[in-house]
Amino acid sequence: MHGMKEGEIQLYDYFLKPGYIFVSREPVIISSVLGSCVAVTLWDSKEQYGGMTQYFYPFIEEAERATARYGNAALNHLVKMFFEDGAVRENVLAQIFGGASISEETLSVSEENIRIARQILNQMDIRIVSEDVGGGLGRKLIYNTLTNEAIVYKANKLRKGDWYPYIHDSRRE
Repeated sequence: MHGMKEGEIQLYDYFLKPGYIFVSREPVIISSVLGSCVAVTLWDSKEQYGGMTQYFYPFIEEAERATARYGNAALNHLVKMFFEDGAVRENVLAQIFGGASISEETLSVSEENIRIARQILNQMDIRIVSEDVGGGLGRKLIYNTLTNEAIVYKANKLRKGDWYPYIHDSRRE
């Protein structure tokens, strides 16, 4: 490990887009941008690793169309990934972020996205240790999978160039 001191931990960066699930046993800083979408993190407190999913819509009934774009599919799969990896239910902690009502059109979707996260985690008996949900501001989220720590920046406007991967926006110069 060139350039690293003994005992230092290498943190990798990952930008999570809506409709995706990311879990890693390696320490990762997961970044995400949330409007009406909801992100849920899971963390194994014994093994000290985590993961996150972010979804657009709360629910889909047709199994053949179920993807991580829907809360019920995304959350069930994220939890399944943890249990298949040997996690013990009592050690798994959850956090919920997002679900802002950034316009009239997103109000009901935002509320349902938050509700489905709480409902599924409660049904699976997974303890929710933190929430930063609702309101009218978008969020920029940074989540550390090693420590289960999250930083939330709230923003009036979520612009494409505001965040990772640092897209250059020439219109702002």
